[in-house]
Amino acid sequence: MDYLPLFMKLAGQPCLVVGGGPIARRKVELLRSVGAAVTVVAPSITADMGRWAAAGEIQWREKSFEPHDLDGYRLVIGATDLREVNESVCRAALEANIPVNVVDCPELCSFIFPAIVDRSPVVAAVSSGGVSPVLSRLLKAKLESAIPFGYGHLAELAGRVRRVVKTAIPDGSARREFWEKVLRGPVAELAMSGRTREAEELLQREIAAAGAVNGIGMVYLVGAGPGDPELLTLRAFRLIQEADVVVYDRLVSPEIMGLVRRDAEKIYAGKQRSQHTLPQEDINRLLADLAMAGKRVVRLKGGDPFIFGRGGEEIETLMEQGIHFQVVPGITAASGCAAYAGIPLTHRDYAQSVTFVTGHLRQGEVTELDWGRLAAPRQTVVVYMGLQGLPQICAALLAHGSSPELPAALVQQGTTANQAVIAGTLATLPDLVEGQSIKAPTLAIIGEVVRLHGKLAWFGRG
Repeated sequence: MDYLPLFMKLAGQPCLVVGGGPIARRKVELLRSVGAAVTVVAPSITADMGRWAAAGEIQWREKSFEPHDLDGYRLVIGATDLREVNESVCRAALEANIPVNVVDCPELCSFIFPAIVDRSPVVAAVSSGGVSPVLSRLLKAKLESAIPFGYGHLAELAGRVRRVVKTAIPDGSARREFWEKVLRGPVAELAMSGRTREAEELLQREIAAAGAVNGIGMVYLVGAGPGDPELLTLRAFRLIQEADVVVYDRLVSPEIMGLVRRDAEKIYAGKQRSQHTLPQEDINRLLADLAMAGKRVVRLKGGDPFIFGRGGEEIETLMEQGIHFQVVPGITAASGCAAYAGIPLTHRDYAQSVTFVTGHLRQGEVTELDWGRLAAPRQTVVVYMGLQGLPQICAALLAHGSSPELPAALVQQGTTANQAVIAGTLATLPDLVEGQSIKAPTLAIIGEVVRLHGKLAWFGRG
């Protein structure tokens, strides 16, 4: 390494910034964010720095830099656009053994500023050693997405009870195992989701047990989205990779299941027409039993858990058993498939509302729906699980007043490489679909907005 990464405590420490332009302003703001006592030496300064100086938040010495200006400072930053001034700042700082940074001049620096990911009190920093600041910023962006903001809440909670834990669990090895369990378990998830009081109560119970396992895990109802793994939320991605057990259904794409860690248990609980691998009541009990065994359980559902996902039924059982759970929303199939098909669900000229319904067949008939309302004009109707009942759905809408020319489309495996869109009308769509080999999952979209598919379809066009 060319540089040793260090974190400096500068709260209340005198720091000097030489320069008064926009670059100097950014450095002043950074130093102020950690509580440094900042002085600026420059003939003129930006309006922001002028307001800070007028309010007494920084000191401004309205002059050109001279070497003796460094007397008494712990850290110096050169941020002028004059090479000779920056070189003078560097020489004077090195002679006085004061750490110095000259912006965008690594050769004049005894230290450099990294790209910072702030999840205070957790702070991550990345640097290219001044070779490629743009690369550092790109790496920072990756870290920003990988480190949830909630880690700050978790760190604060851990800090508050650190001494208590040390007293309750004096053995270092046992204490380390305790913290590893806490920081990956229900306490951590509660804290990171902002439920700090609940997290602290649960942590206090675990401390009172002197590190003993309380035997109860946690369940996460996670929306897997419509199929494309890049449409997962950051939280869903993290939980999938941390799960001990993943209970999944047939609407979860193989690509998303590929993200599950290899040593996790995978339990298929898929349902398809007239074939239930596990009845819903059994799934509810399974989730509760796994959590009672101390497992970290992800119930992975296609789309969103609360839109035709029966997530509400599952968490009712968990609540009855006193099991902690969280719900992680996903991009529902309606929005994901419609977007990838180039069909806006609402549009000022075509539809002012959208309705989601399920097209399940029961004894050969579509589940009873309010057909009169669904046939109303200037709306979009999205039918989940409607492939088998498509002829009956179209016929019912026609019988209740919808035009035979009303546009309609069926989207197969939307957002994935296997996406296909069959577009027609209420009168023609069933026949268009019948002669093709359609693979679930599918979604039907009915309404004037379907006219835009030919114009707005973008996915798969290269």
